[in-house]
Amino acid sequence: MSSRNLDDQVAASLGTGSIREGIGIAIESLRSNRVRAALTILGIVIGVATVMAMAAMIVGVRSSVTGELAALGPNNFMVDRFDQTEVQLINDGTQRPPWEGKPPITPREAELIAGLPSVESVTASVSTQAELRYEATVISSIDVRGLGHLWPDYTRGDFVYGRNFMPAEEQAGAQVVVLSEVASDALFNGRNPVGRFVRLRGERFQVIGVFRQPDNIFSGMASNWVTVPASTAVQRLRANPNWYSLLVVPNARYTQAEAIDQVTAGIRASRGLRPIEDNNFAVVRQEALTEMFDQLTGVFFLVMLVLSSIGLMVGGVGVVAIMMISVTERTREIGVRKALGATRREILWQFLVESMTVTVIGGAIGVLVGSGGALLLGFLTPVPASVPLWSVAAALGVSAVAGIGFGLYPANRAARLDPVEALRYE
Repeated sequence: MSSRNLDDQVAASLGTGSIREGIGIAIESLRSNRVRAALTILGIVIGVATVMAMAAMIVGVRSSVTGELAALGPNNFMVDRFDQTEVQLINDGTQRPPWEGKPPITPREAELIAGLPSVESVTASVSTQAELRYEATVISSIDVRGLGHLWPDYTRGDFVYGRNFMPAEEQAGAQVVVLSEVASDALFNGRNPVGRFVRLRGERFQVIGVFRQPDNIFSGMASNWVTVPASTAVQRLRANPNWYSLLVVPNARYTQAEAIDQVTAGIRASRGLRPIEDNNFAVVRQEALTEMFDQLTGVFFLVMLVLSSIGLMVGGVGVVAIMMISVTERTREIGVRKALGATRREILWQFLVESMTVTVIGGAIGVLVGSGGALLLGFLTPVPASVPLWSVAAALGVSAVAGIGFGLYPANRAARLDPVEALRYE
């Protein structure tokens, strides 16, 4: 470092430009020692990029989930045997099954709910798995959805061919089936299958319609299915009636809370529950599904934070190393500063600014890498990604704090140097 440059830096450090000077020195140090600087900030980049990518994907997926639920009707709710959103994933063997002591939901209760003034419509739901066959083409295991005839009210999409089954077909347990577009294409190669016969679990069913759902994050996982009347699923396809659930649409003149209160009161009365007894059924709001998703992704995000913190620690060790080298290389400069009146606080602050500059640069690169990777994944796959502004601010803030934490020891060592000995240093 030339004598002129040293004098300029000393003068700046004693004025109001100490922050700009610290940033300038840090950038110059990175330029002059590119390999060392790259290794130093690599851990910071990895840690921040990991957090940014996960935040972008989680926010994107959550937005997709809430959008799907909103499209299905934010006031809709489900009546089930037990609340699946409250099931504990870890069981130590002492907990009873959540459905124990709770009788199944019945079609008679569906009729009861349908007659309430606060309820617009009710559809029964039960599911099973079956082999689907058309001539020589076989789908060994397909999701079979046993539903009431109002099921399109709860499902986004439209009919490509044909129609839905009628109330009379539902009541009669008719052997009719609606295919998803994916299942129809697998069996009929894009041809109109309406009027043809397929076999489900060996039983002969007539195809009456083909239903297409819009693409979303879940479409790839849940696009291969068929729908039959709920009564048919139980009578012909061995669907278990103990797992009936009811999908409820409130009347527009009533709030969701009012509809839930009426439904709860109606089922309690039909089951003869006394006021002091708890419900032996569950009413699940759409919002509960979003809350469950937030809990699951919250745990996942916490794990990723712990893992990414390892990268930050590695980067932090590098910051300590590069700052210690910087203090050693600039010992004489520090002595000159102190001889001209610089205080310990000013020396400490300058080196902290340099340390923060290094980590913030690493954090900024990590933000770009993580955000770019998440957006690229969202472009190439159905997994949505959305970079929230708060995550960018948080990433840069954490990087700055890391710079202070890891730069504190080298900065403090520089501030405590004896000016006389520092001036003698060669």
